[in-house]
Amino acid sequence: MDTSKLTALGGIKLFEGLPAAQLKSLAEIAQLKRCKAGEPLFEAGQPGTHFYAVVSGKVRVYRASLSGKEQILSVFTAGESFAEVPVFEGRTYPASAQALEDSVLLTIPRKGFVELLRREPELALGVMALLSARLRAFVGQIAQLSLKEVPERLAGYLLLLRASQGRDDLTLDLPKGQIASYLGTIPETLSRAIKKLSEQGLIEVAGSRVSVLDPEGLAALAESDR
Repeated sequence: MDTSKLTALGGIKLFEGLPAAQLKSLAEIAQLKRCKAGEPLFEAGQPGTHFYAVVSGKVRVYRASLSGKEQILSVFTAGESFAEVPVFEGRTYPASAQALEDSVLLTIPRKGFVELLRREPELALGVMALLSARLRAFVGQIAQLSLKEVPERLAGYLLLLRASQGRDDLTLDLPKGQIASYLGTIPETLSRAIKKLSEQGLIEVAGSRVSVLDPEGLAALAESDR
């Protein structure tokens, strides 16, 4: 048994709390994959043969239009899994995935995982809970993109980053161009939104560092419906 795969599986949220025997069963079908920054993992329309979990590094899942414009749907970091739905459906990937930085991933094949779920109902329940949480997150993202202006979307994004990093002095987790794509806008509009929040005294920006000066004001802006 490969102990490195067991250790990696133990750090994935989807598999938290699983008995050692179930982790060993997963380790038997999983593979570790090392990716370079910028390396594609799969393209939209390809058969959904595997799903993935991030051991270290960062991966983006995105859609590209015929004109080449990209919309980032999610960014996954250590401990998170992705591409489960097309694997369970036995259909194609609806979006593309690419490593944003040098990463180590677990790849889990559809056939072996479905067989394991049939034997392990607790694991199946865990998968259902994860997918339900992700659906709620997508509903929230759609509301942000369709109902709010860019400054409000940016405020919400910074608050999520503040919660994940646990401090007011933030390090942007993506280049600004990627953040613009995630927020459904263009870099120039994002720059104007950053300037507006700075002028309002809500944040202070220095390169990739953002200091949240007024968390309550930022929250009020994020929750406003103009």
